[in-house]
Amino acid sequence: MSKKIKAESKVHDVAAKNEILQVADIVARDKGIDRDEILSAMECAILKTAQMKYGEERELKVTINRKTGDIEIYRTLKIVENVEDRNVEISLSDAIQLDPDAKIGDTVNDQLPAIDFGRIGAHAARQIIVQKVKSAERKKQYEEFEGRVGEIITGLVKRIEFSDIIIDIGRTEGVIRKSELIPNEIFKPGDRIKILLSGLNKDQTGPLLHLSRTSPNFLRKLFEQEVPEIYDGIIKIVSIARDPGSKAKVAVATSDPNLDPIGACVGTKGSRVQAVVDELRGERIDIVQWSDNPAIFIVNSLAPANVSRIVIEEFGNKVDAIVPDDQLSAAIGRRGQNVRLASKLTGYTISVTTEKDDAENRARESNRIRSLFMENLDVDDMVARLLMGEGFSGIEDLVSASPAELASIEGFDEDIANEIRQRAVAAMDRKKAEIEKLCTEKGVAKDLMEYKLLRLDLLELLVNEGIKTLDDLGALSTDELLDITGDLLSKREAETLIMKVREGWF
Repeated sequence: MSKKIKAESKVHDVAAKNEILQVADIVARDKGIDRDEILSAMECAILKTAQMKYGEERELKVTINRKTGDIEIYRTLKIVENVEDRNVEISLSDAIQLDPDAKIGDTVNDQLPAIDFGRIGAHAARQIIVQKVKSAERKKQYEEFEGRVGEIITGLVKRIEFSDIIIDIGRTEGVIRKSELIPNEIFKPGDRIKILLSGLNKDQTGPLLHLSRTSPNFLRKLFEQEVPEIYDGIIKIVSIARDPGSKAKVAVATSDPNLDPIGACVGTKGSRVQAVVDELRGERIDIVQWSDNPAIFIVNSLAPANVSRIVIEEFGNKVDAIVPDDQLSAAIGRRGQNVRLASKLTGYTISVTTEKDDAENRARESNRIRSLFMENLDVDDMVARLLMGEGFSGIEDLVSASPAELASIEGFDEDIANEIRQRAVAAMDRKKAEIEKLCTEKGVAKDLMEYKLLRLDLLELLVNEGIKTLDDLGALSTDELLDITGDLLSKREAETLIMKVREGWF
């Protein structure tokens, strides 16, 4: 009778081993995961249950034979002369019974009896296996899509959850957040959708695929699909500025002098660009010619407006664009969209001014400088205009100029040049003395008095308005500074001055 029971037990044991290998094969095939990863997950699950039985303080290991399905559970023990902790240590005499070649300092494996999972153990093992399988599946999906970041992929709308769209993409799912959808786009389950794979989530939490239809790179890739010259690298998209669903500007360039890059992107009767516009739900696209000359590029970027001239700030990235009076609305665009996109496209902060306003501003500045020269240098209108014509805009400019530079002005000789410069130095000294006295009376800090970017006339106005330190100046808004300085500073100059002062804060 005992032999029969033993035989039946052996049959069941063989069946269990085969079942382990069969389950691993089935899961690996269904999930597209390596069989060895499934068996490793099973080993982790059995190890967890073994620790529950034998104790976590023991160094346990579990192996499943990849060919036979045999399960071995053993503990690793260190061979020592004096055993202090039998959970992790073994004497040499006991170790020799396990391994005749054992020596002090080595480790031996002590095989433990098989375990009965039980209800709790089986549940814990199942949870671990599921978790490990999901982790392996996610890893495989990550590797599959890792080389496709930045590409357009196509999927099917599976379901909609709280304004987010779940996309079925082969073996995995992706999520498009509402913020990554073009405004007013509506999709329903079953719709086919093009999206940009903008990134991957390495963490185990959250969606694996980051998808977008609002990224500028989505627009770039759509043009690559529609324009062979872009795909082949003959035409290059240099920069893109985009208000998703409303308007975009695309700057293109080519090294082929016989190719019109704008015409190639537009296509016959607008067919190429229209295909992109249709995919973007009617988003208007301006294709502009890129140029390595910033002035030309900025003018092109403000299309469809005509630009009379531009003034680029010598230091910084700010530009004044002067347009005819009837072109102001076209240059600025609805709610400032055209000039905002042009600024983003070129990398310059663009301010638009009409020819009339520009002429009035220049006239006011010219009158101010002329009056300044006439009053401080005691010269007539003609001399003041000659100085202005040579680019001098203040007493400080005349003081820093060399006599030879002044003598080279038409109608001036060396004696006149020296006289003008002496009068400028005297005027500067008088002004400095007046302002130093004013600063002393008002208790102005030395850092503000000696700040190199402040002209004396600006310093005087600031002090009279209660500005006593550089921090006081940096705390002003642009509009507040303009209220104080009046016509002495343009808006751009005021912005630059404040930002320069604030640099010291960081």
